[in-house]
Amino acid sequence: MIAKLLIANRGEIACRIIRTARHLGIRTVAVYSAADQQAQHVQLADESVFIGPAPSAESYLVVDKIIAAAKQTGADAIHPGYGFLSENEAFADACASNNIIFVGPPTSAIAAMGSKSAAKSIMSEAEVPLVPGYHGNEQGLEKLLAEAEQIGFPVLLKAAYGGGGKGMRIVESAKQFKEALASAKREAQAAFGNDKMLVEKYLTKPRHVEIQVFCDQHGNAVYLAERDCSVQRRHQKVIEEAPAPALSERTRQAMGEAAVRAAQAIDYVGAGTVEFLLDTDNRFYFMEMNTRLQVEHPVTEMVTGQDLVAWQLQVAAGEPLPLSQDQVQLHGHAFEARIYAEDPHNDFLPSTGVLHHLRTPNPAADVRIDSGVVEGDEVSAYYDPMIAKLVVWGEDRATALRKLLQALDSYRIAGVRTNIDFLRSIARHRDFAQANLTTRFIEKHEKVLFADYTEQQIQDHAVLAALAENLLERPSAGADVWQQARGFRLNQPAQYALELLYRDTPISVALEQTGNGWRSQFDKRIWQAELNGDCLSVSCDGHGYQVYVMQDAQSITVFSQSANLHFQRHLVADTLSQEPAAGSMTAPMNGTIVEVLVQPGDTVEAEQALVIMEAMKMEYTIRAAHAGTVEQVFYGAGDLVSDGAELVSLSTDTTGDA
Repeated sequence: MIAKLLIANRGEIACRIIRTARHLGIRTVAVYSAADQQAQHVQLADESVFIGPAPSAESYLVVDKIIAAAKQTGADAIHPGYGFLSENEAFADACASNNIIFVGPPTSAIAAMGSKSAAKSIMSEAEVPLVPGYHGNEQGLEKLLAEAEQIGFPVLLKAAYGGGGKGMRIVESAKQFKEALASAKREAQAAFGNDKMLVEKYLTKPRHVEIQVFCDQHGNAVYLAERDCSVQRRHQKVIEEAPAPALSERTRQAMGEAAVRAAQAIDYVGAGTVEFLLDTDNRFYFMEMNTRLQVEHPVTEMVTGQDLVAWQLQVAAGEPLPLSQDQVQLHGHAFEARIYAEDPHNDFLPSTGVLHHLRTPNPAADVRIDSGVVEGDEVSAYYDPMIAKLVVWGEDRATALRKLLQALDSYRIAGVRTNIDFLRSIARHRDFAQANLTTRFIEKHEKVLFADYTEQQIQDHAVLAALAENLLERPSAGADVWQQARGFRLNQPAQYALELLYRDTPISVALEQTGNGWRSQFDKRIWQAELNGDCLSVSCDGHGYQVYVMQDAQSITVFSQSANLHFQRHLVADTLSQEPAAGSMTAPMNGTIVEVLVQPGDTVEAEQALVIMEAMKMEYTIRAAHAGTVEQVFYGAGDLVSDGAELVSLSTDTTGDA
């Protein structure tokens, strides 16, 4: 068995691998960058090695540094996790050359599946169904466009050497093709070092169903059921579940056997995932094979009762698979919700900052939280903004879904924007409850899922914030009334006022004390409240319930079952000083300028692309807010920019077409 394991990764997956290794009695080594010196995976591991600056290209992606760390600490194996070097042939080769066990498949298997075009050919020979498409080496614009037109729009542009939604674009028409191709190629080159593209037919109502396969060094292979990962945004999974709902046993077996054929066709060893598109007629098509552990592997663990990381370590050590195919049993249903630091109402823009407040559901046999952060940690602009994976299990899908909603209601985070309310909107949607799923679920239900909070919700939560603030400010019993800071007016009802900002909109909350409680200026309802720690017990006109609040010097966050709303304390001077200059285009977050598309003097139209920047492994296009003339361009390609930095100054005195 492996004695010492180095984890060539960070965050939640590094922590998750360390926990299994510790259970198996394997010592662990963490590697860390300058941004991760105090990270949780470093704290959990038995040893740790510093490997360089914060950018992953200078630390987690440097093969020589990882190998050197393993040799320095005497590690006899390396687990790559997912992402980073997990599907890198050179890394697997380097491990073999240094007599270090690579916890993953042979280099030949990584190579075979690393090129999506080569993988399609192998799968065709293995009689695995394929989506119509072009997977050739000729990559010129005219050739790719011609192939797209022959396939028929809409088509999907996909990086041949990538995954995770990066370097991927849906193209609805030939008019959009050139810009989409250029953008996908840039993103693929930045993420994977190769900009080769595939063009495939885009199925309009498919489900994304993937099969977990496992192979050992003795020729044994099994499939551990399937996962439905249809709910996605930007081709990245949001909520996954196992087993896939409304899938017949016949289709499940056919997909599982096809996945095993795919793995055996490349002499696979270890954990792998074969991803399929399942059409409305129950036909399925091979998409790709990921030669690593998947982010969503916990849902498979929950319904099979198996530890897939333990399986990986056992197989890497030369042991046979723990189970044969007929011994694999499924029980119940599981969901995984990916909790991210991002703003769904702003095109899922990643959010960076310190986790000032972090409360999670209580972990239990049916509630699992895989995370790499604790309260006080920072979500950095350098890495993926995932905060945690929330996994729940139930006897059936309906029970598991109720538990998911209950757990999401118990998750409370302040300091960064999160997608928790968005996840709740999905989980509460009738079509999701009825398992009416496609990969365009979010697009189809966009109006409902992205519906903003009502004015009533905002006002109610603002009143709750004011009530909590008032209780914190309230003097103890018997205190001198003349020393009270708030509320007292001689011969008049006590009043309390709080100035707040909600998404830059000022809200003034005035409360007036009555015989029964407090009345707000928004309506005539009477509110009563008691504060115990961070729990605010509220009664409004006889309706009692509880919410939670987090307060600091600058803000108040109210967590309820209907919404989590964040309010800034409103200072007029701050508002005036932070108002952006008219006509300026600013960076939405910390990142790197990839390309500047305009220069001073250019006339531009509204929504025209001005600057392309990269942040958190994704590409963002800064577009003109209105028609005008470019006055100044403040940064060039390769420059680092901070959140809010002015990128382009745009005047409105143009004679061009609007």
